[in-house]
This record gives sequence, structure tokens and C-alpha cells, in this order.
Amino acid sequence: MKRWRLMMTLLFAALVLPFSNVSAAAVEEKQKVVPLVKAHAHNDYEHNRPLYDALGHGFTSVESDVWLVDGKLLVAHDREDVNPDRTLESLYLKPLLEEVKKNGGAVYPGYEHEFILWIDIKSEGVETYQAIHNELRNFQNMLTRYTPAGVKPGAVTVYISGNRPREVMENQKVRYAAYDGRMSDFDTDVSNELIPVISDNWTKHFTWMGVGEMPEIEKEKLNHIVSTSHENGQKVRFWATPDLPGPQRETIWTELLNAGVDFINTDDLAGLQEFLLENDPEPTTPIISLEGKRDK
Repeated sequence: MKRWRLMMTLLFAALVLPFSNVSAAAVEEKQKVVPLVKAHAHNDYEHNRPLYDALGHGFTSVESDVWLVDGKLLVAHDREDVNPDRTLESLYLKPLLEEVKKNGGAVYPGYEHEFILWIDIKSEGVETYQAIHNELRNFQNMLTRYTPAGVKPGAVTVYISGNRPREVMENQKVRYAAYDGRMSDFDTDVSNELIPVISDNWTKHFTWMGVGEMPEIEKEKLNHIVSTSHENGQKVRFWATPDLPGPQRETIWTELLNAGVDFINTDDLAGLQEFLLENDPEPTTPIISLEGKRDK
């Protein structure tokens, strides 16, 4: 019976596929994941398969909240939810290293741009950051490094968010991570090697939440933030934007895309993937790159 089914399958393929409009190459191409340079997975660790669900949807930026508990860097949003098996190393650093080795030095095959890992410190900042620094050192060959000789780009760039010990990071001769800035750091005389990104809570700076047209004064403010940040060699991200499926979210995402915001924040991996593939004309084109200290 199995042999008969195999013969029928082969006969069908021989008769039908030559007349089909879908070639085997086209089917294979459709199955490939397109890396999306603006796709940021907020609270990535809450998905069924941390990191891998994001990679399966083409995301190039993921966020992991971290607690230092008994010397271990544990991944969770709240302290009571930590699990000793869910570590920064096991959920993110080791899997990313495996991808980089498998794909010839990049997280995605042929992907020439950096993959961003945001580490949001939830516990005490200085002690937790020191533990993160020590752990990142073990993976430095795949990481962007910040040295006295300048920035050494890697396949994975780490941003430190949350309880960020700025003074400690500023005084390090060698870092394996950069500092996630806020609007208080916007357009200040600071090296983009320390602060390559400005990110903040959308609701603290804008009242518009996607209902009707964006007020012109807020649109001008958004464009000013983005253009000035890009001139300073910094990227831009906002969190706390509407994220439930519907017209409000799509309208907000459209304005962010039109303004040139570098990271669009979401918990809905499939929703943002579909939006960017349909609306971003150059989904894998980077906006800016580090150029060291800027002149004022």
C-alpha cells in the first residue's frame, strides 16, 4: 500500500508540477524568513520559544528582562516569576552564538547588519551590570565591543536598559554593551558610542494614540526627535504605543514608519511582521551606524 501511494505521488508530481505556476524555487523562497531591521520584540521571553519565535518572524531586536538572583542572571518580568533554568545565557547568549556560528558570522544567513539584544536590568543596577559584563565577556567574539580604539562591530549588539549604571559604563575602558538613552539624553553632547539609541515611553511625550489624524504639532515633534537623533548617530525607539490589533495600532505604526523611527515595539510578532513586509519598502536597510563621538 505504501509503495502504491508513493507511485501515485510521483505520478501526480510528474503530470502536474510542469504546468504549475509555482516552482520549487519559489516555494523555497517563500519559506525563507526576511530579517526586519525595525522589528523589536518587547518582553520577548514571554513567548513560547524565547528568541526562536522572534527569529522565525524575522525580528532583529529582542528584549530580555534580567534579575540577579544568587549569582545567576535570571530572565523574568517580575522577581516572583524567576526560574533557575531560565537564564540569560541559556535563553539568549548560547542560542545566538549557535546561530552566528551556523550562519557564517551573522544571526541570519547573509544578514550584514547588527542584531540587537536589549538587556533590561530589573535588580540593583551596578551589581547586576557587573555580572552581565562578566558573562558577556565569554561571548565577546560575537558581540560589538567598545574599546579605546573605537567600536568593533559584531554580529550581536547589546543595549543595557532598565536600571542602567551610567557612571560605571562611562568609566569602563572596554565594554560589551551600550547604554539605552532616554529623552533626557536627547540632543546632548554625548558620544553615540556610549548612547547609540534614544528610547522612551510614548505616553510621556505624545497624547495621540492612533485615533483620527496625528496632530500636526506632535507629528513635527516626532520628526524633530528622529531627525536630530539620526544626525547625532543615534537610533530611536518608543514603548507603550497601542499594541492591540486594529486601526489604532496600524495608524501609529504607519506614523512611526513614516517618521523613520528605527524600532517598532510589539508583543505581536506575526502582526508586526505582516505590517512591515507590506509597508516598509526597505525592511532590511539600516538607518544609521555608529560613527564615534560627534562634533558640536
